[in-house]
Amino acid sequence: VQLQASGGGLVQAGGSLRLSCVASGTVSLINSVGWYRQAPGKQRDLVATLTTDGETNYADSVKGRFTISRDNAKNTVLLQMNSLKPEDTAVYYCNAVRIGIRRSDFWGQGTLVTVSS
Repeated sequence: VQLQASGGGLVQAGGSLRLSCVASGTVSLINSVGWYRQAPGKQRDLVATLTTDGETNYADSVKGRFTISRDNAKNTVLLQMNSLKPEDTAVYYCNAVRIGIRRSDFWGQGTLVTVSS
């Protein structure tokens, strides 16, 4: 599975951005998709996940502001980010998980989101 993320950029606090992640390869075996982020000097943290059953999970810090969704026809995962805050500044990575004999994680290249105050 290959993942290509896009949509990052510079936005003022209170603004919105939408991130996209296009998956290619053996996408039919993916069990869940998600977005993670890593701020400078910090670890990579979960932002949101979405399973094939439609279950979502969000970090407390983004609940009510971010929405993860999927366009199966385009093999695309979206992250709509509203009411952005300076603390949302980070490199955002899309993730896909395949559960087989063992778990396999696939990562996109990351897209930078910068929120100015």
